[in-house]
Amino acid sequence: MTESGDLQDLLAPKVYDETEYIIRAFDREGKTINVVTVDGGIDFMYSEGEILVREEQLERVLEILEPDSDREQVRNDPTRVRPVIEGVVLLTLPEIPVLDALDAIDQQLGRGTATPNHVLTVAGGVGTHCPATEPEEVYYDIEPFPSVCPGDGGDGVLIYLADTGLLRDAGTHSWLEGVHTGNAVEDADPPSPMTGTPPVIPAYTGHGTFVAGVMRCMAPEAEIIVTAAFEVAGSKLEADLVPRLEAALGLGADIFHLTIACMSRFDLPLIAFERWLRHVHKHRDVVCVAAAGNSGMDRKTWPAAFPGVIAVGALGGDWRGRASFSNFGPWVDVYAPGRNLVNAFATGTYTCYIYPYAGQVRNFYGMAKWSGTSFSTPIVTGLIAARMSRTGENARQAAAAVLAEARSQAIPGVGPVLLPSCDDQDACRKPAECCCHRHAHRPCAC
Repeated sequence: MTESGDLQDLLAPKVYDETEYIIRAFDREGKTINVVTVDGGIDFMYSEGEILVREEQLERVLEILEPDSDREQVRNDPTRVRPVIEGVVLLTLPEIPVLDALDAIDQQLGRGTATPNHVLTVAGGVGTHCPATEPEEVYYDIEPFPSVCPGDGGDGVLIYLADTGLLRDAGTHSWLEGVHTGNAVEDADPPSPMTGTPPVIPAYTGHGTFVAGVMRCMAPEAEIIVTAAFEVAGSKLEADLVPRLEAALGLGADIFHLTIACMSRFDLPLIAFERWLRHVHKHRDVVCVAAAGNSGMDRKTWPAAFPGVIAVGALGGDWRGRASFSNFGPWVDVYAPGRNLVNAFATGTYTCYIYPYAGQVRNFYGMAKWSGTSFSTPIVTGLIAARMSRTGENARQAAAAVLAEARSQAIPGVGPVLLPSCDDQDACRKPAECCCHRHAHRPCAC
């Protein structure tokens, strides 16, 4: 295991290209990102000069890291100690390297008292970052695959989608009509309108729209709020993401859909995320679904590996085996198709930046083919939402039933499997309360 040095010598070419792109993007935001590498891939990425600390141990941590004369000043300095979520604070270290500080804390207080401020990416992992591929060209006016279900599956269900935001013209695709952002300005993808003739499509642009499109194909009437939670090269620091998710608990969402993943130092749980999930689990009718990541490994990724989070891996193109890029292991709850899906994307030209296609120019006309656990995950979320509207079950009840179905059709050597399906039950045969009991602001369609 080696900390950042000459990354080009330490990482496989594809991983190096992706990692350098993320590092440069954070650098423009004034953040220094360090990388710990292992076996030609990424062990974990973190923000230098910052650690997350369990608040009940903050005093002990300060005793280890700070001189007696400075502790009170540090404790009361909001630029040094910032609350992240109840029970966890962000401690800034202006002089001590993060890994040195954590080693000292581990020796005296044990591992897990403090952790790096990890970089989370849209379903990234050790060997690669999401997507598993860059977007690929498709024919003009192609239909989505899997295709749009008929009927009103998902009606009355509210899904909070943390991703890269929503394309400004997403509503021109019929199956995305009505999908909206939390904030029309902050959650637009990309943040500034694309320019050029044809428009130049930045990396990661369209990811959130593609995910929402796959979700809507399974549950065409679900209400989806798409947020630009990962606006820095498809990435976000844990200390910045968790407060946003905490605030979103007030929206009354049935399903939190998180297209993010990261490996952590010593595979320890993300402590701020852990606290947020405690709050999620207090809402007995809410579920959280997360992508398992695209490293092709059995090592845990977070937040998918947390108990109570539905971790989704990807099937390959024939839907009979696991996709080579998909993470796997007993912590992955279900697998769904994630190779060569087709859905809504931006219009313009995209220049590949990842080996072996770096420099290749691709032309898009509002649709793309894409692969990754980012795109298998919304199939599962959509199937849960569709069942909720069909049966009147809450999200936890519907998720339990959907996962039971997946286990009943498990593929040997892979695990529980869900395939895209559409319910052909007439909308007015479902329980009348299913349309109305969860969100009073939604009209009843029964």
